[in-house]
Amino acid sequence: MKKRFAEYEFSIGLRLTHWLRALCITLLVITGYYIAFVFTAPEVNPEPVLFMQAKFRFVHLIFGFAMIGAAIFKTYLFFFDKKSRKELLSIKDFFSPRVWIAQIKYYIFLGEHPHLRGVYNPLQFISYLGFYLVLFVICLTGMILYVHVYHEGLGGALYGLLRPLEAAMGGLSEVRMIHHLCMNIIIIFVPIHVYMAVFNAVKGRDGAMDAIVSGYKFKKEEHA
Repeated sequence: MKKRFAEYEFSIGLRLTHWLRALCITLLVITGYYIAFVFTAPEVNPEPVLFMQAKFRFVHLIFGFAMIGAAIFKTYLFFFDKKSRKELLSIKDFFSPRVWIAQIKYYIFLGEHPHLRGVYNPLQFISYLGFYLVLFVICLTGMILYVHVYHEGLGGALYGLLRPLEAAMGGLSEVRMIHHLCMNIIIIFVPIHVYMAVFNAVKGRDGAMDAIVSGYKFKKEEHA
């Protein structure tokens, strides 16, 4: 049996933003669906206490801003954090035809996993890039919807800046549709992401899933 060594793969900042995004996505999908399609209602009461819509919207806003903060911090880590440098090196693997071919062969059980200079293989890298582009769009459209409800403070400051983008997207109705479309793309992405993470962890037996919790992955010596 080939020996393995522990290698520090994911920084604490990367791991925290990953799990924060997971929490935000879960709560944003639930509250977002409620805001768009009210699926439950409080018991009728003559007192002015039926504020369920407001409560769902409040939770949606809180975790929406948390998602924006996590995305900005993750972008900073990708480009500037020394401990996350291996993420940036994944770009070199992405432009390598040899790595692409070897990775596809690995997924269809026709070859060994290729040696990677970065953290992500080309298929992972392009899927994560697509995810972050969708995340950027959903955050942007969310802010456009936000400034139409809250006209003071941050909403008032961003209103004039975001109106041209709203017009470019075709108006407020189109912005809402794009926001919902991006949510559906993320809903599809998440189970595929989980499945591929489990697949790589089971097939590679290198602690690929453990790394997003502990930060360490266990690689074969020949990959050192």
